[in-house]
Amino acid sequence: MEFGVSCGRVSRIDFAAEAEELGFDFCWVGDSPMLASNPWAALALISQRTRRMRIGTGVAIPGLRSAPDMANGIATINQLAPGRVFFGIGTGNTAMRTLGRPPMRVKPFADYIRLVRALLRGEEVEYAEDGDTHAIRFQRPGHGNYDLSGPIPIHVGGFGPRAQAIAGELGDGLITGIPRGGTIAEALANVRRGAERAGRDLRDLDTFVTTALVNLIVLEPGEALDSERVVQQLGPSIMANVHYLVDAARDVGMEPPDYIRPIWDDYLAFHESRDAKHRHQLLHQSHYSYIDEDEARFITPELVRAFGIVGEPDQIIEQLEALEAQGLDGIVFIPPGGNARGAYRDFARDVIARMRAG
Repeated sequence: MEFGVSCGRVSRIDFAAEAEELGFDFCWVGDSPMLASNPWAALALISQRTRRMRIGTGVAIPGLRSAPDMANGIATINQLAPGRVFFGIGTGNTAMRTLGRPPMRVKPFADYIRLVRALLRGEEVEYAEDGDTHAIRFQRPGHGNYDLSGPIPIHVGGFGPRAQAIAGELGDGLITGIPRGGTIAEALANVRRGAERAGRDLRDLDTFVTTALVNLIVLEPGEALDSERVVQQLGPSIMANVHYLVDAARDVGMEPPDYIRPIWDDYLAFHESRDAKHRHQLLHQSHYSYIDEDEARFITPELVRAFGIVGEPDQIIEQLEALEAQGLDGIVFIPPGGNARGAYRDFARDVIARMRAG
């Protein structure tokens, strides 16, 4: 199994080099203009501070920029870090919600990926905008502006069956989440359906990479699931998942999963009590960064068990090995900003080093 970090805050970019030394394999940079640093600026800085680890978007959001601009962005980073760049792309829940807009629908999402993929292969495409369609292609490959000389893997973000199928149809990998994206077996079954639809042979999945964003915390000996440390460190990632489910329930009528039902009605009542004008901002403002003091009460031991990979080091390793056996190739977890360095260091020492030592 491979391990990644999320390191997109430009004021803390130096940690990417430290993560590389700690043994992490790849680094994600997010794409959310109202919450985070610009992904291309962050990746450019990371490319200069690392030598081995793969770097890329986790995930880029198509609703924020045109397909040619997106292709140019990741190809420019590939010029700075040739051969170790990947392109993660998703429909964009949080990034779009904080703008008061919905994520991209699945069909235009697939069309967008097709455009970017063709451009990154150096192909000419028909590009339509504002009612006009024109043939476009990168016109100066090999001149130092961007690098198209080798493949840039496209990892498709998918939490639902249709997006996961698009990963199989068009992608070189899947980015999903646990438990939000279903089990690994369910996700890979959807991937295979998409591959079959496109006539692709992914039966053994040897070249297809499946990565999951997980909620993870290594417990101290005897630590309770409702300890202040667990609430503060795991709470932000748990609530990011809750926020996603609130949006999904409102927009597409998705029924809440069983693991969230004990807090569901209370949380919806709390959310509806917020100022209507700023509700879309307030729902996501703590995204993977801190636990909102008004939301801390929702982080129950039951929710921690349901949402997280939780336990002392031996228990974490056992859970990760089980996921690897199911077909998961890599994980990323996002500790809150104030303690991210310490959490990643501890994980590298207590889990990564022990798993690689056999």
